[in-house]
Amino acid sequence: MAGPVPELEDRAAACAERLHEADRVLLASHIDADGLTSAAVASSALERASVPFEVVFEKQLDEDAIARIARTDYETVWFTDFGSGQLDIITDYAADGGFTPVIADHHQPADADTEFHCNPLLEGLDGASELSGAGTAYLLARELAGYGPTESAGANERKSGPNPPTDPTMTDGGTVATTTRADNRDLAALAVVGAVGDMQASGGELHGANAEIVADGVEAGVLEPTTDLALYGTQTRPLPKLLEYATDVRIPGISNDQRGAMRFLDGLDLELRDDAGEWRRWGYLTADEQQTVASALVKHAISRGVPAGKIDGLVGTSYQLTAETTGTELRDASEFSTLLNATARYDRADVGLAVCLGDRGGALERARELLRSHRRNLSEGIDLVTTEGVTNEGHVQWFHAGDRIRETIVGIVAGMALGNEGIDRDRPIFAFAEKSDEPDAVKVSGRGTHTLVRQGLDLSVVLGEAARHVGGDGGGHDVAAGATVPAGREPDFLQRADELVGEQLGQ
Repeated sequence: MAGPVPELEDRAAACAERLHEADRVLLASHIDADGLTSAAVASSALERASVPFEVVFEKQLDEDAIARIARTDYETVWFTDFGSGQLDIITDYAADGGFTPVIADHHQPADADTEFHCNPLLEGLDGASELSGAGTAYLLARELAGYGPTESAGANERKSGPNPPTDPTMTDGGTVATTTRADNRDLAALAVVGAVGDMQASGGELHGANAEIVADGVEAGVLEPTTDLALYGTQTRPLPKLLEYATDVRIPGISNDQRGAMRFLDGLDLELRDDAGEWRRWGYLTADEQQTVASALVKHAISRGVPAGKIDGLVGTSYQLTAETTGTELRDASEFSTLLNATARYDRADVGLAVCLGDRGGALERARELLRSHRRNLSEGIDLVTTEGVTNEGHVQWFHAGDRIRETIVGIVAGMALGNEGIDRDRPIFAFAEKSDEPDAVKVSGRGTHTLVRQGLDLSVVLGEAARHVGGDGGGHDVAAGATVPAGREPDFLQRADELVGEQLGQ
């Protein structure tokens, strides 16, 4: 079966064959939106191939987590959205514990390898912008589709090992019931949610291998890419809120100005309120109405002196999930990914996975409750950083949140704060937060911009080397990375990180 990414077809096929041969599989994945969608894609593929499996989520795939996995009785472990960067540890435990690792990841690999390893970086593709963890899992899912259901297990049969992982987020796999296809191309929708959630839509759209997966989703009838306003909340936010919160491209008189946004909309010759007088949402406007609002917004931005390059950022590609209801968080890939982040980052990965697998009842309602709390926490975190400011070193800027921002969202806060008053978009930002489960360690997240990456920035290298310099470890992508460092060693970490960024940017 020809896959969408020829460069990785052989690797994906070898991994899929090993998974199909397994009596049962332990599926381990990360807790962000890309990790959740990776797990959902993998779960669905295993379910359809009738391969018994269980799922465990890890906040961080460190040696302790790998040791827990090795202590189970699973002979095959499928790692999604992590594993490549920990292969040196995984291979040691695999040899001692007698399990076979199958890796579907897109992060920088460690200086080790294993037989079943699918990663775009191994074949010259960019894992930060061309293919996400969910996209890599999707390649294996496409190959697994070639096997079809096995004769040895019914479609819903499950087996648990005698010593399953004790992680409270473990859950049995489920079925994506609404759009199932024999070739698994319907899973492209989840892969795209993962890519968008992993900030891979640089320049307003997905590129490279991601674009090929989008094409699969369009062919399967589960995705509809459209040229649209590049604003978050087109499905769920009332129009004034949509414009008021449009801060990626700041428009004087509208951004962060509720009354200004309402005056702008009231000045248009359109019926933008419903019969009850409530503001309509963008997703419910007709194409002509959307065009009128967008054109007026661009004219307003020009009149207020917004640079042409910034105005171009008002328009991008949105990825609509056609099986989902218009006006919900699940219709748009960007809003879907935020909903998922609101689950796993608050220790409820099981809820996010259930939503991915089609639960539109209790799991979706719980996810929405978590999303409301997540938004409050992000808003409070951004206010904290903007109010207290950041400390500037020679080439980087940073803040230490202590225990005031949850470690699982401090990186999101840092990325969203870039460009706010007093926070420079022309240098990377590092955010520190205490780790609730490791009192002697500190989480550090690094965020940059794609412009800085084009100038040579690679935060995966910076955080990895600087963390190891002080006895920690880290990694990730060029534009976003994370690390854990010993508490009290932050100054030494920053000194080394600042040196590395200066070298990368030639400053």
